[in-house]
Amino acid sequence: MSEVFSLTLALLAGVLLGAFFFGGLWWTIHRGLASPQPAMLILGSFLLRTTVTVTGFYIALQGGWQGLVACMVGFLVSRIVVTRFIAVPREKTAKRLTGGAL
Repeated sequence: MSEVFSLTLALLAGVLLGAFFFGGLWWTIHRGLASPQPAMLILGSFLLRTTVTVTGFYIALQGGWQGLVACMVGFLVSRIVVTRFIAVPREKTAKRLTGGAL
């Protein structure tokens, strides 16, 4: 029973890591458009998001490869949920990128 609990915990950790990573990516891109120094914002965000995520995967790996796999599955599930939650219709995105010239 302890193994099931640890795998469930690793899966939940993966979901949280994915939400942090992809939510942070969305926030960075959203804020970077209006930032006076977008390169610094994007680089800093990348380093922070990657460090936290890799550390979380490393901790999940301490429970064995099964924990790492469960964590990665949770991370990918979170990616799907976050990208569907913040999805912008293609037409609106195209207008924003072209300055409304469509």
